[in-house]
Amino acid sequence: MQRLFLFLYQYRAFLTFLFLEILCSWFIIQNNNYQGAKFFNSSNRLAAGLLQSSGNISDYFSLAKVNTDLARENADLKERLEQLNQKLVEVQISQVNDSTLSEADSVTIPETDSIVIRKYEYFSAKVINNSTRRFNNYITINKGAVDGVEPGFGVIGNDGVVGKVKIVSKHFSVITSILHGDVLVSAKVKRTGDLATVKWGGIDPYIAQLMYVPRHVKPQVNDTIVTSGYNAIFPEGIPIGLIKEVEVREDALFYDITISLASDLNELSYVYLIKNSLKTEQDSLETNAEIF
Repeated sequence: MQRLFLFLYQYRAFLTFLFLEILCSWFIIQNNNYQGAKFFNSSNRLAAGLLQSSGNISDYFSLAKVNTDLARENADLKERLEQLNQKLVEVQISQVNDSTLSEADSVTIPETDSIVIRKYEYFSAKVINNSTRRFNNYITINKGAVDGVEPGFGVIGNDGVVGKVKIVSKHFSVITSILHGDVLVSAKVKRTGDLATVKWGGIDPYIAQLMYVPRHVKPQVNDTIVTSGYNAIFPEGIPIGLIKEVEVREDALFYDITISLASDLNELSYVYLIKNSLKTEQDSLETNAEIF
């Protein structure tokens, strides 16, 4: 307290001058319309600027939660879209069957209970480590076994295919990126439906090769390449890339096709894991078929 009184006494002249200046300014603002209007307009602009800055800072620090919520919502929307696509296919098959049956003279249709199985489920996860400049690249995410993640899950981003889950721990998972020398993705040309395989060339993280496209097919630059759905990892129709260059040698059976990848893995923040509930059954059936 003694130091406070000493401070006030030492700067008494300046504090008195400051008090009188504030008092005079207040009288001027109160008794003159022009000065009052200018003051309140300036103070409102200052207050609005401070509030906007405060809001921007608050929004910045809440971006992590917003992104997580958006990723979770996107995963739910992707799952609902896949369910709608599955129902659409069932309706189309039913229409074909009804059309075929209507042509028969007499058909007995047994009554059965229809059970709808949710084939694909989607989970969102945050990328916490990522490599794109090696020959074999991997991605680490913040979801693991406790979150229901298992090896073999397909992984996509907002723009297209990313890779598949390789190893899972309790709280983390490692994804084999599409930028990996051993990763092959079953694909097709969306425009024509012709099957092919996508493989990364090991150099440019934005470029891959479209393999095994026979010469009778007529691929074109800017054709969209999507997943074929002919494996148990990815649903059909997920973007992989666009055809960038098409070449063919005279003695070659297949085209040399370069595609630009749909997913920019250098800017990957969130991914979506795809669980195929029927994968085990499909793999088991196909393995048993190979025995015979």
